[in-house]
Amino acid sequence: MAAELTDPDAARVAARLETLTSWNADWRGLRVAVLGLGVTGFAVADTLTELGAEVLVLAPAVDDDRARILEVIGARLVRHPLDAVPDELVAFEPELVVASPGFHPDHPVLEWASANDVAVWGDIELAWRVRDKVNAAEWILVTGTNGKTTTVQLAATFLAANGLRAAPCGNIGVPVLDAVRDPGGFDVLVVELSSYQLHHLPKTGPGALHPWASVCLNIADDHLDWHGSAEAYRAAKATVYENTKVACVYNRADEATMHMVEEADVEEGARAIGFGLDVPGPSDFGVVEGILCDRAFLEERRTAALEIVTVSELEPHGLSAPHVVQNILAASALARSYGVPVGVIHDALGEFRLDAHRIETVAVAGGIRWIDDSKATNPHAAEASLRAFGRVVWIVGGLLKGVDADALVAAHASRLRAAIVIGVDRAALVAAFRRHAPELPLFEVATDDTETVMPEAVALAAAVAEEGDTVLLAPAAASMDQFADYADRGRRFHEAVRARLGGEADGDSAPHGPTPEG
Repeated sequence: MAAELTDPDAARVAARLETLTSWNADWRGLRVAVLGLGVTGFAVADTLTELGAEVLVLAPAVDDDRARILEVIGARLVRHPLDAVPDELVAFEPELVVASPGFHPDHPVLEWASANDVAVWGDIELAWRVRDKVNAAEWILVTGTNGKTTTVQLAATFLAANGLRAAPCGNIGVPVLDAVRDPGGFDVLVVELSSYQLHHLPKTGPGALHPWASVCLNIADDHLDWHGSAEAYRAAKATVYENTKVACVYNRADEATMHMVEEADVEEGARAIGFGLDVPGPSDFGVVEGILCDRAFLEERRTAALEIVTVSELEPHGLSAPHVVQNILAASALARSYGVPVGVIHDALGEFRLDAHRIETVAVAGGIRWIDDSKATNPHAAEASLRAFGRVVWIVGGLLKGVDADALVAAHASRLRAAIVIGVDRAALVAAFRRHAPELPLFEVATDDTETVMPEAVALAAAVAEEGDTVLLAPAAASMDQFADYADRGRRFHEAVRARLGGEADGDSAPHGPTPEG
């Protein structure tokens, strides 16, 4: 281990980091260790080398193209499993560590940094500090257990439709650092933030974000294996509201998000704006007799409301499911806080489509709908999906990430025709079904072969589904146990459904079902 920094050295480094609040600050020669070389880690290394810092990248897995580019831009790379502190890191004596989002708080390198008084930032703090490279755009922050990406895309679409240069970025797939460095510049960044990214954000000081508006869409147990507890996970999510300048948007149906707003330290004049599927009060967004309404951003909000769109208008575009309507309301509140007229939002919704693998209809045949909601990677998301349909043949399972799905099974067992369990954490789900729905037809796909998981699951579903049913892939679990990611899982479901139906627009399911497991 390296010797701890002496007090004068630590004070000198801390004082310097305090000054690094602009692209034009003096970053030259700052020794920075970057953990990870995924999309985010590469953006961090690329940014820091452009700023003139001395960069050491440590990564257990390395894309060869990124590795070659690192050499060109002048960053050093150490390939290391990172199950312990690399000697190269100790010898480097970093003044700052920037961690990619996937590194657990108790990771050996992060614990080493803490013990040696080395500051740890995430990519979001770095992006905030250098946000003025082109022009300092306003930031709108979006987090929540589910619905983040759709809400970010909606809000950015509404802003762009009003003539603003708006970029959806962050956990959505485009690093915020790439948006900050875009030579064209932006007026607004709509930033999706995961709990991992929020964990590293300071609430005060030069690295603290001061967003225009913010929202936590909902909160349910997720990523407990990473955060260590539900309390730590919720505390990370609550950080999204800190220092908000104009609008703190919260979910009226999720009391925890309201308490987050109440407890946040916001800027003078920031308003709390609720959204929900019920009738809105003044300063809220909601639904009145099938009409999505704004009662927050109008002078007469105590006696009137502005119509945004009707649920019936959303239905042909696949946007009428209750949880999608909630996302639309939240995104509308964010956009309205920035002055986007309701008419612009209405027209933009006419062109908006959900991403693949989000309650996506794969096929309708023999009166049976086949729905891909592979993006439902936790119980909260799966619950929203289940509520959107009637009688369901449910394909469920994968990597549960330490989350208990018992309550989900108990709540929805009565709407199920059958359940088909996939993935490595099958035992917990099977036990839940036996407890709460002992008479329900229950099947396990025991294979670990990625190529055969979905064909087997689809064959089982086709054998038990009846006219009027929905076969729903809503796994309530992560996909990395058997698939590359949720998109890969969804694509394979599509392929298996199409292979099973053989392209028939009105094909029938197999007339005889298999014998249920156990």
